[in-house]
Amino acid sequence: MDVTVRLFASLREHAGSGTVALALGDGATVADAIAQLRDGALAGLPENARFVTAVAREYVTTDHALTEGDELALVPPVSGGSGEVRLAEVTGQPLDVEAVRKLVADPSTGATVVFLGTTREVPSLEYEAYADMAREKIRELAEAAVAEHGLAAAAVAHRTGTVALGEPSVVIAVSAGHRAEAFAGARALLDAVKSQAPIWKQEHPEDGPPTWVEGTLPDVGRARSPAATD
Repeated sequence: MDVTVRLFASLREHAGSGTVALALGDGATVADAIAQLRDGALAGLPENARFVTAVAREYVTTDHALTEGDELALVPPVSGGSGEVRLAEVTGQPLDVEAVRKLVADPSTGATVVFLGTTREVPSLEYEAYADMAREKIRELAEAAVAEHGLAAAAVAHRTGTVALGEPSVVIAVSAGHRAEAFAGARALLDAVKSQAPIWKQEHPEDGPPTWVEGTLPDVGRARSPAATD
């Protein structure tokens, strides 16, 4: 089977490329892929080199079974920033966008990306959340984005209750050394929060009854935390 490997930072420099294509046998695991990389693109890499592994942007252990077309990422320790999640909040209060932006400000970074999700087309949206779980999940997702994309800092605030037309329901702010990492990290974090955090919204149109917005079931099989390699 064919697998694409993504390499970052010191691993990318060692290999001379950020992407490596591997051909592996059926039933191969992450450990098998790493062994093949050490015989090829990562030949000479010190045995004690530290990194974690992820498949489909979720951290996995080295015994994780790979499948055809998987993207396997080797993520070394984050450098060049504090690597902190500075806010993971679910609140019924209006969101202070500038305050969230300031939380990720860092003199070591050259790029900050702030995303606002706002109510559109209807007079208001009503948000409901399993708040305690949502906060934990958002922090978990933000920690993964910080590690995977080399972010210096990330902050997420999400509204509950009534959010009127044009008002923000979610603010995601990230900072990084360069714009590519900042944009990619913000996008990945937004997509993860929208698909994994237990938050629901109901549209309140001018005419007609309120309607719950159809969504997707979270993937309960996703890993909860990074796992170090052997």
